[in-house]
Amino acid sequence: MIHAVNGLDVHILEAGYETSGRPLALLLHGFPDLAYGWRHIIPLLADAGYHVVAPDQRGCGRTTGWQNDYDASLEPFSLLNMVRDTVGLVSALGYHHTTLLVGHDTGSPVAAYCALARPDVFPAVVLMSAPFPGPPAFPFNTATAGETSAPLPSTGKQQLATALAALDPPREYYQHYLSKREANAEMWHPPQGLHAFLRAFFYVKSGDWPGNKPHPLKERTAAELARMPSYYVMDLGKTMPETVAPFLPSTREVQACAWLTEAELDVYAEEYGRTGFQGGPADLPCSC
Repeated sequence: MIHAVNGLDVHILEAGYETSGRPLALLLHGFPDLAYGWRHIIPLLADAGYHVVAPDQRGCGRTTGWQNDYDASLEPFSLLNMVRDTVGLVSALGYHHTTLLVGHDTGSPVAAYCALARPDVFPAVVLMSAPFPGPPAFPFNTATAGETSAPLPSTGKQQLATALAALDPPREYYQHYLSKREANAEMWHPPQGLHAFLRAFFYVKSGDWPGNKPHPLKERTAAELARMPSYYVMDLGKTMPETVAPFLPSTREVQACAWLTEAELDVYAEEYGRTGFQGGPADLPCSC
């Protein structure tokens, strides 16, 4: 545990700390994930000569100091505050900068904003699974007294939600679902049990599931987005556990899954069984 990091006590996994003077490699996980998600990468980077550190990010795992409440302020989970978490962790570890910063999924935009805000601390980044669209443009023209020149981000998201709901059958983008008050309880206490839910959830997002056939979208319209798998563009009215339940892998498929054994999945079920799914960055850009 690394204490008093921007209001957090941060739980980390690390390797390579036995040898002083090693360059720092910092690994930021996504959602719903943990520092444990880097368990296969950490020893490889340590063998390559790095001091490797993977924190449980704000809202996840054994890191404490965040408020687990739907009605709490989202500001602590903003990307810039999570940059502060990361800068504070680097300092608390006794470093002036990282040599390598890796962000996966929701950790990717955090890593990108780290490089934008403090390039002196984060001179090199790797972004995985979530491409960075660049810093946001001003949503209004300050020279013409607030006359809008582009739709506000929330307006664009609402327009997309309305268009998806108007399809036959009606659909819903997964980030819209996750923003609902009831989503945390539905995922935390699913009817099939947390272990089975997470097994199906991770399976459908993996290369093992035959339904994953990546293809470029022609345009950002509701009809085109509806071609995406149902765990991304869900059937409106279904919960996430209901959405992934039909795709629970067979016993044979589970036994053959070397990248997520039952014992490893138990770690995720135990940790998210304690914390729920409420924590997560508040202003992630849409990566679709």
